[in-house]
Amino acid sequence: MEKIKSGSILCGGVGSGKSRTSLAYFWVKECQGSLSPLRRKLQTKLIIITTARKRDTGEWQDEADYFGLRPTIDSWNNIGKYIQEKGCFFIFDEQRVVGSGVWVKSFLKITKVNRWILLTATPGDTWMEYVPVFIANGFYRSRSDFTQQHVVWARWSKYPKVDGYFNEGMLVRHRRDVLVNMPFVKHTEPKHISLYLPYDEAKSKEVIRRRWNPFSDEPLRDAGDLCRCLRKIANEDPSRLDAVKTILKEKHRAIIFYNFDYELEILRKLDTTVCEWNGHNHDNLPKGENWAYLVQYNAGAEGWNCTTTDTIIFYSQSYSYKQMVQAAGRIDRMNTPYTDLYYYHLTSRSKIDGAISRALRAKKNFNEREFVHF
Repeated sequence: MEKIKSGSILCGGVGSGKSRTSLAYFWVKECQGSLSPLRRKLQTKLIIITTARKRDTGEWQDEADYFGLRPTIDSWNNIGKYIQEKGCFFIFDEQRVVGSGVWVKSFLKITKVNRWILLTATPGDTWMEYVPVFIANGFYRSRSDFTQQHVVWARWSKYPKVDGYFNEGMLVRHRRDVLVNMPFVKHTEPKHISLYLPYDEAKSKEVIRRRWNPFSDEPLRDAGDLCRCLRKIANEDPSRLDAVKTILKEKHRAIIFYNFDYELEILRKLDTTVCEWNGHNHDNLPKGENWAYLVQYNAGAEGWNCTTTDTIIFYSQSYSYKQMVQAAGRIDRMNTPYTDLYYYHLTSRSKIDGAISRALRAKKNFNEREFVHF
């Protein structure tokens, strides 16, 4: 808390207590209050921008109740509603200010006339991901100003591609100025188990050779279409569902992350209590001794906690390294009663699964265009 100031990024691992720490900072530094006893001098308006799920489940309000606060809590989808606010304090939960889209533009308008901090477990893998925060802190006038001062563009690329950076010493100093690390000693030990399952190799080779989609019986449109087709061949193999059933017989309770609707239809066949969190259903965590919680990556990889199981099954892998880290953090919490946490990665020896795994091991996102050239 002593290191945090307006414009800081509070960086702590998933489940490290960033929410409680940020509220304590607001109470003590922004409201000139004390923690023992709980009292404050200033009545500053608090606005929290978080994920839709974290807003809907009331997790932030549960944390705020400790301080007797009633903040305005909304999702990133609605950030544009708050660009007229002035003199408030904003907590931006989970890093969403990447690129130059509508959210970033709203973020920059808000930060010009309000005090704020940002919370994340994954602050940025490249300097470009820090640009909005650097602009909000006044280090650069605009994105163009940053690129002119630091970015080396690839000369022969068909689209703008960063080839490197110069004057990185200044960038390191800027990052050091805004980034506040929140280390904590975990009592948990993650155990990652990769299960290599069969797939229809002949069918995959035929798809690659003919560039033909056997599911829709039409030509493949692009590299993304090819990747999705190859993944479906591997993901629909009956061995995957059998592997899930085997794990559940041993572990009894598990969160299962998946990507596609056809995977959901397969997983619904499990002979246990099944609940879902996705674009179709928003079920609460199941209770009891035997259950499976089916969670779609984009809908539920972050912003909620589970301390009633020690097992996550990745039925298929996400393309995003950050998303995989966030998904794994759903059970890796400070208050979990478990010490050993089990992560089962269901995959195959297919080229597409191998390429995704290599990208994730390198802490990078999988790129479809780099995987295949049409």
